[in-house]
This record gives sequence, C-alpha cells and structure tokens, in this order.
Amino acid sequence: MADVTQLLEAVERGDPRAAAELLPLVYDELRKLAAARMAAEKPGQTLQATALVHEAYVRLVAGEHREGWNGRGHFFAAAAEAMRRILVNRARDKGREKRGGGRQRVDLDRLVVADQALDEELVAIDDALQELARLNPQCAELVKLRFFAGLTADEAAAALGTSLRTAHRYWAFARAWLFDALRPE
Repeated sequence: MADVTQLLEAVERGDPRAAAELLPLVYDELRKLAAARMAAEKPGQTLQATALVHEAYVRLVAGEHREGWNGRGHFFAAAAEAMRRILVNRARDKGREKRGGGRQRVDLDRLVVADQALDEELVAIDDALQELARLNPQCAELVKLRFFAGLTADEAAAALGTSLRTAHRYWAFARAWLFDALRPE
C-alpha cells in the first residue's frame, strides 16, 4: 500500500520511472475493474479489457491533465472515472444515441453496474449524471463508483471518505433522481 502511495507521489512530481514501477502494482486491480466493465459487451467488440486498462492508465499517468492523488482510493476512483469516460465516448462514437436526442428509458432496478447497460442506456445515464453532478457532486461521484467502477457501498464510501450510512443516503437520493431524470417524456 505504502509503495503505491509513494509511487503516486513520484508520478505527480513527474518521475517517469515511477509510472513504470506503478503499473505492475495496480495492474491487477485495474484489470478487474476493466473486466467488469467489458464482461457484458457483445461478442466481437474491438475494445478488450486490457486495452481499456492501458488507455485509462495512460490518461491517468502520462496525460497532460495528470493530477495529484490523495492516496490509493483516490487513484482507483480516478481510474474508474477514466474508464467511464472511455466507455461513454465509445458508446457516443457509435452514433446510436446523439447528445440531446430523445431520452431512453433505463430501468435502474435492473442495472447494477454499467456492464449490464446497452450503449443507448449508457449514454442516457451519463447525460443524466452530468446534470446530477451540477446539483449534487457527491451523489454523482457515488453513482460513478458504484455503477461504473462496480464498487460495493463499503468500497465507495471509503473512496469518498464518507460513512456507509451517508453513502446509502446518497445512493437512495441518486437512484430516485436518476429514475426521474431518465423517465421518458
């Protein structure tokens, strides 16, 4: 654990060797996150979990917008966010659902994590999440961690630095808000 935190600090300082040393330490967990995202994809997809890990890692460590991480939990939350953005951009690129287009009904009770969502649902959820983030950033972040990263309530609460009870309140509010926001007009 301490090695990961120290390497994250070195990466933040711009040490290129630290980035190379960090990958083997976090790769397995990143791979699990990516595999969870890709598990429900249709067969024959060109994006594989390994490619998702590598693209997310490059965005996190070598990108222009490299940020300081407040420990291991923050790094994995940033990784989940990077993977979410990659998948959402990929879904948008397919052209199935244009931004601002008709809303798609999404049954949130059926969906537990993003890998169960269709591309159209993924885009609709992301659009709604952006609105939620403007109103309540903590709730939106919790949804990202639970839905896109597949974290449990305990893990998400720890990553956010909140109590489990608060995480449950955020989750209940966010689900209700998203249900209303994703309802067909």
